[in-house]
Amino acid sequence: MADHARAVAKEAVLKPSCALPENMPKIRGYDFNQGVDLRAVLNSYLTTGFQASSLALAIQEINRMIEKRLEPVEVEEVNESEESCGSSHKSGCTIFLGYTSNLISSGVRESIRYLAEHKMVDVIVTTAGGIEEDLIKCLAHTYLGDFSLSGKELRLQGINRIGNLLVPNDNYCKFEDWLMPILDQMVLEQKTEGMRWTPSKFIHRLGKEINNTDSVYYWAYKNNIPVFSPALTDGSLGDMIYFHSFKNPGLVLDIVEDIRRMNGMAIFAKKTGMIILGGGLVKHHIANANLMRNGADYSVFVNTGQEFDGSDSGARPDEAISWGKIRADAKPVKVYADASLVFPLIVAETFALHADKLTAGQKAD
Repeated sequence: MADHARAVAKEAVLKPSCALPENMPKIRGYDFNQGVDLRAVLNSYLTTGFQASSLALAIQEINRMIEKRLEPVEVEEVNESEESCGSSHKSGCTIFLGYTSNLISSGVRESIRYLAEHKMVDVIVTTAGGIEEDLIKCLAHTYLGDFSLSGKELRLQGINRIGNLLVPNDNYCKFEDWLMPILDQMVLEQKTEGMRWTPSKFIHRLGKEINNTDSVYYWAYKNNIPVFSPALTDGSLGDMIYFHSFKNPGLVLDIVEDIRRMNGMAIFAKKTGMIILGGGLVKHHIANANLMRNGADYSVFVNTGQEFDGSDSGARPDEAISWGKIRADAKPVKVYADASLVFPLIVAETFALHADKLTAGQKAD
């Protein structure tokens, strides 16, 4: 009886393994006996495992976007339809960058601004907060606080909390003072010149008016990078438009023209890449535009969302493949991480690493 028990246990515990492929990566992390070399540490992530390996795969995927983007498109390949959609830039891969407003509130804003400043992405999609927080930071500061601060006490002090960031309510008052004359001028141009405003044209105008090199949207304006925000009224911008409508009614923002323009940029692109930080509207809006071309060729998602509740925010890239928003033969990557931790590292190992090639010829232009 004892021998039988021993044999059963031995067979269960010492089950022989099938041979794994020879080319399968072997797990090994960085050895700090080699000194402190942050690039080498990041390079070791591929064989570290867990989300470190996902981060390394995301870096590889974005570098594939960049490599393809550097391939020129022949002039004759750009047709009249592309010109009408504002998609006549000649690159081998159109890169869509999306992010939620909290990242602009945080210091990730500077990484995003770098990409716009050097024209390293082609299309930006964000929320209303992702627009206004950038502009407000040009007028007044955001401060580091704590997640545990009392909401009641902060409200009494006129301080707004975004996670562990603090924004004095006076900042929004300064924003109102800055924005109202611009809205007046927009209404005037609409009435006297027949100007048809869209959210992207509005954001373009705000980038021009802020005239501050710290701003993401100043550089989007300077480099003619379209910024789409289909829910532009869902934030302080919407509050200001609401208040302004009582004083000087009539402003119209046409979202139909914007969706035609954005979808056209996806349809007529040679290849497309999606880099989406966070979820919600920005994630779906970019993915849905790429549905119009039967899916993006390259995709990187960075968020902390889970799929068990059926949310689009938490959905893995494979779900987007089922909808035709990512191509079936693509190799998309999702990194489960706070973008404030990983996106600056991603930029360092992708866009910043290839800055010379990506910006070559821009001064001449």
